[in-house]
Amino acid sequence: MQCSLRNVICLASKAPLKTNGAILGALNGRFYSTTHEADLVVIGSGPGGYVASIKAAQLGMKTVNIEKYPTLGGTCLNVGCIPSKALLNNSYLYEMAAQGHMADRGINVSGVELDLEKLMSMKKNVVKSLTGGIAQLFKKNKVTQLTGLGTITSPNVVEVTKEDGSKDTINTKNIMIASGSVVTPFPGIEIDEEIVVSNIGALSLKKLPKKMILVGCGIIGVEVAAVWARLGSQVIAIDPSLKFGGKFVDREIADAFLKLLTKSGMTFKLGYKIKSAQRTGNEVQVLIEDVKSGQTEELTADCLFIAIGRRPYTENLGLENVQIETDKRGTIPVNERYQTVVPNIYAIGDCIAGAQLAHKAEAEGEAAVEAMNGHYFHVDYGVVPSVVFTNPELAWIGLNEEELNEKNIPFTVGKFPFVANSRARTGLSTLGFVKIYADQKTEKILGVHIMGPSASELINESALIMQYGGTAEDLARVCHAHPTHSEALKEAALAIAFGKPINF
Repeated sequence: MQCSLRNVICLASKAPLKTNGAILGALNGRFYSTTHEADLVVIGSGPGGYVASIKAAQLGMKTVNIEKYPTLGGTCLNVGCIPSKALLNNSYLYEMAAQGHMADRGINVSGVELDLEKLMSMKKNVVKSLTGGIAQLFKKNKVTQLTGLGTITSPNVVEVTKEDGSKDTINTKNIMIASGSVVTPFPGIEIDEEIVVSNIGALSLKKLPKKMILVGCGIIGVEVAAVWARLGSQVIAIDPSLKFGGKFVDREIADAFLKLLTKSGMTFKLGYKIKSAQRTGNEVQVLIEDVKSGQTEELTADCLFIAIGRRPYTENLGLENVQIETDKRGTIPVNERYQTVVPNIYAIGDCIAGAQLAHKAEAEGEAAVEAMNGHYFHVDYGVVPSVVFTNPELAWIGLNEEELNEKNIPFTVGKFPFVANSRARTGLSTLGFVKIYADQKTEKILGVHIMGPSASELINESALIMQYGGTAEDLARVCHAHPTHSEALKEAALAIAFGKPINF
């Protein structure tokens, strides 16, 4: 693409930051460079990166955000949290109508048809509006946004290589790496995003698979596979672990959740691993092996969904230029202030240790900016909630029973089922329960685990009271609006504080 010198000058003049020697020269009439001065350069515009950029600008820092993709928002907004929630919501409505669940509510529906193209179009519009919203927020807060590959060339210099080959150089006081994560590849299996897909392809399939094989029963895999199961696909989920939900989900809730997903039509083959996968035409043959017996079984499907996790994206960032080394997992080591071994270079989100959650990255982005400005900052990793947005929803925060036993912490348990909750009964959404763990002596709440309606919202009340060291009695004495799902949380707290709930 040919770029005129006039266009380059116009582009530079729109930048809110001061530029020095804006045009360093045109090479063969095509490649040129612009130099900026900044207080902070943020590499990545995902939840952590864009929040950090805005926070820094609000604190008066001249901020540049670099994003290598054409749209802002990172994995979460483009191919993760947001599109999956749009499809989960609409597939739930389709399932309600197509499976006759509306009739239980006195609403008779017939001739229900799936318009997959329109379903995907709605998802795209939601994503477009939210990613565009970040661009507007950048403009509002005077954050300069550059599209291209950001490379750290020295502790105070970041180079941006654009699609047309031109480069921008940014002299900066601070650098923040918020580069996120990428799909973990499965050795020996090529992802083509058509038949063999990652979450990217699984969120954009052009036709309904008759049979989908899911590899990996983590949050991403279960949520996206649930979309296609609701729409009518036969889903077979494979995971080498013998326990659904891993070590973080409370065992009682995980077992109950697995039963509900199985009842909804999904098939789970826990304790199996993939030996090989071969695509033939529009099908894929998958050989699986029982991890205990070694016996093998062959499955055939028209979609293989690989969801074995994500790994930090730390390639092509120029870390070697500033002697920043990643650990064996590929994460960037940081201290409690999110500083790397180079004090003015920070890192947050999926590329550092800890849970790969959008809201964790946001909290770290704000905290890191506060830290570099000498302000108070705080992220309590003991009260970072996790959510699975299926139906019913699953959410948890703090410790579960297995972890409490491992730590030898004496505890008491309070439980309350949604079948006894008035709001849940009015909506015919009574599956699940609330479970609270509290210290046996002090009644300080140590963990909350919820399966049921509005779990994704209720867990935030739990986070608030745990953040301030609240007890079961504190929660039990709070007046909750009636009828609401939140009353189930209060009732579980009553079971601890006063020995029994009121309504069960």
